[in-house]
Amino acid sequence: MSKFDVMGMSCAACSARVEKAVREVPGVEVCSVNLLTNSMSVEGKASDADIIKAVEKAGYKASKQGNAASEKDLSDTETPKLVKRLVLSVCFLVFLMYIAMGKSMFGLPVPSFLEHNPFLTAFLQMILAVCVIVINRKFFINGTRGLLKGAPNMDTLVALGSSAAFVYSTYVLFLIAKVQFDGNMAAAHEYIHELYFESAAMILTLITVGKMLEAYSKGKTTNALRGLMKLAPKTANLLVDGVEIKVPIEQIKVGDIFVVRPGESIPADGVVLNGVSAVNESALTGESIPADKAEGNSVSASTVNLTGYMECKATRVGEDTTISKIIKMVSDAASGKAPIAKIADKVSGVFVPVVMVIALITTAMWLMLDKSIGFALARGISVLVISCPCALGLATPVAIMVGNGVGAKNGILFKTAEALELAGKVKTVVFDKTGTITKGEPHITDISTCDDISQEKLLEIAYSLERESEHPLARAVVKYCSEKNITALPVTDFRALAGNGLVAKIDGKEAIGGKINFIAEKFDVPQSSKEEASKFAADGKTPLFFAYDEKFLGIIAVSDVIKSDSAKAISELKSMGIHTVMLTGDNILTAKAIGKQVCVDEIIADVLPDGKEKAVREFSKKGLTAMVGDGINDAPALTRADIGIAIGAGTDVAIDAADIVLVNSVLSDVVCAVRLGRATLKNIKQNLFWAFIYNIVGIPLAAGAFISLVGWELNPMFGAAAMSLSSFCVVTNALRLNFVDIRSAKKDKRIRTKNTKETKTMEKTLKIEGMMCPHCEARVKKVLEELDGVTQATPSHVDGNVVINLCKNVPDELLKKTVEDQGYKVL
Repeated sequence: MSKFDVMGMSCAACSARVEKAVREVPGVEVCSVNLLTNSMSVEGKASDADIIKAVEKAGYKASKQGNAASEKDLSDTETPKLVKRLVLSVCFLVFLMYIAMGKSMFGLPVPSFLEHNPFLTAFLQMILAVCVIVINRKFFINGTRGLLKGAPNMDTLVALGSSAAFVYSTYVLFLIAKVQFDGNMAAAHEYIHELYFESAAMILTLITVGKMLEAYSKGKTTNALRGLMKLAPKTANLLVDGVEIKVPIEQIKVGDIFVVRPGESIPADGVVLNGVSAVNESALTGESIPADKAEGNSVSASTVNLTGYMECKATRVGEDTTISKIIKMVSDAASGKAPIAKIADKVSGVFVPVVMVIALITTAMWLMLDKSIGFALARGISVLVISCPCALGLATPVAIMVGNGVGAKNGILFKTAEALELAGKVKTVVFDKTGTITKGEPHITDISTCDDISQEKLLEIAYSLERESEHPLARAVVKYCSEKNITALPVTDFRALAGNGLVAKIDGKEAIGGKINFIAEKFDVPQSSKEEASKFAADGKTPLFFAYDEKFLGIIAVSDVIKSDSAKAISELKSMGIHTVMLTGDNILTAKAIGKQVCVDEIIADVLPDGKEKAVREFSKKGLTAMVGDGINDAPALTRADIGIAIGAGTDVAIDAADIVLVNSVLSDVVCAVRLGRATLKNIKQNLFWAFIYNIVGIPLAAGAFISLVGWELNPMFGAAAMSLSSFCVVTNALRLNFVDIRSAKKDKRIRTKNTKETKTMEKTLKIEGMMCPHCEARVKKVLEELDGVTQATPSHVDGNVVINLCKNVPDELLKKTVEDQGYKVL
């Protein structure tokens, strides 16, 4: 994707014109112009020179952006210029308004040489109006250029409105001169009321007020991105031959050793070689609690060292650091367009020409109704200056920019504007199990061998195989064997068969490890081992089967730990009306044990990576589906899903395949992403509603459609004031997203669809007689939690009861029978 800065755009009509011109360039596949940041993203094979030429031909200027956005690129340079223009305009406007209305409307004193000289009064008004026009000449330059290029824009409307008032007033000025020269002072005094010089100047000044407020508010929308950029340190302290050298950040290279003292920002991604400290990583994760760092731990650029001295080795520098990638991701997403913007884009493309035609028709109709030229012209000018294509053009990008900023501050990164919008429309969320719902840090719980196989032999073969694998379950075996000082044998011809297991040669003989189905294809697995594996699986453990030299060796059971927030996150998604699914390659018994603990709506187990992709495809047919995963085997499903959500601590492949990245690697951020998507989508709809309704009501009002009905007549100056505030209101509304608490469930709304299953949670309490000790409690707890629908049972022999949490209704009779079958009595 190539990015360009576009200069000269003033409204949505401009951005629509640029988009149309660039899309017609041969080789351009996708073009997205962002009015908020005055930038353009282009995908395709077209050369930069051809793209820039197309923009210039459309009447604007363009230049190629660098690879990374800078703080300078996002700095608000427009507001100071507009403030200066406004101050100068107001100075002249105050005198103009005093001369034009001070005496006639408020009885204020005026110099004697003006009081009885209408021509001099009118001429002085013209001079002051010219001063305001010169100060705001940019409206006329841009407006005229757009008109001559066949692409009229908002500046064209303003320029036409102000020019019409000025030209007509100049015509009246000559009439005043003529009648005053003829000695008809009464007529000259009468004509003075036909002047619109103050309207011509007031229109420009009020539009400038709106532009200034808009520019200031637009500057606020990029605060989050600028805040990230400000964190980047300017220098680094390198350790060279035992001597510290301070160098510019640009000079640090991969492999350099850098020193970080308390209070300093870390200059690059790296690994701690020496020292212990606490690091504030809130810039990356949104987490306010400092992270402890010691030898071997990783550190990230732009995070802040709080306590101790550290020596670190740089692993990623410059644009390859995590913070740089985050900045690029947020910047790219903000420069893109959400699908909902298409409606506004279509309207914006024809908006200005249509308004010009309406203004012309309005003026002509009032003239045909025998109204004065001044009255008819005032109606036409009002139509021109009240119409606001800017509000339409800003409705979507400002909300996207702010929403992305809020996400970035909370460790939720949306790669595209579309991802942010679609997050608010999700109907189904599919979760991978290992590393997503669970921590992905399993440990060995049981070891079962065949009668004539020693435990050491089983571990030796398992260790030799698993140390070549990247799978989380493999790490548990490797860690355990390392601690037990098991010797790994040399391995050749190693292959990892996704979704099945591992195959290799050890001492020239085939060694296999993996699922029972994979092993059973080649070896006979004893029935006793199968039964034992079923018991392991029923307890939520994953049985790994191993064979060597055409002989089955035994089973190693591995158990993973559920993340502390997984159950709560899934519960909150369900309460929002979202269907939850756990999709795993693990066996069905293990999957059910985990699924029951987190209470997902649906469990799909024993699926290979292509099976995951197929399952996600089927869910997508029923409604917008998000897939949450972390591993290489999740990449096809992440790509297939309407929205792919990658756990931040997952593999680079998963992150590259996803649309949303969760830096904190917690499932609660999935809920936050949905909340933020819903809030942003709601904000965009509010902005579009305001933009459309403003123009739909404002244009007829300005044209005088309500004069005969209720007597409403709009002065051009009030039309200009309304136009100046319309865009400001849209941008200000978008800024309210900064106050959305995406971690609170108080404002969650349940979305019901035909594809969304109704889920309830409930709690039942049974009074039990006969529980005498903690062993009784454990027994009751075990049998109850084995029931489908029971998520947790909490018995107490002291209170004589058991509190049961359920994700679906379980009959009281079944609960009672289950307890009484163990020798207790339910009261």
